Amino acid sequence: MGARWLFSLALAFAAGQVSAADTLRCGSQLISVGDRSSEVLQKCGQPVARDALGYKRNANRREEFQVEEWTYGPNSGMYQYLRFEGNRLVQITSKRGN
Repeated sequence: MGARWLFSLALAFAAGQVSAADTLRCGSQLISVGDRSSEVLQKCGQPVARDALGYKRNANRREEFQVEEWTYGPNSGMYQYLRFEGNRLVQITSKRGN
């Protein structure tokens, strides 16, 4: 019984540190993976940080996409990291601040 409880506690702690989602609530608005950066900006406002991470090459075509990460928060101790590739939201990650 103790080992199960310890495992559950460790799993809950790990899940609380970093989580990925397909949607994020910004006030009364909802953003989703696939949204344009302009839509996210309109719904969530300016991020606290906006970092250019570089470029990603499309394997099927001879194109390069800019990769950016926007940071929002802290909101109740959580930071939200939004990753954009070619002005499309591709990943939403949340992490508890230190």
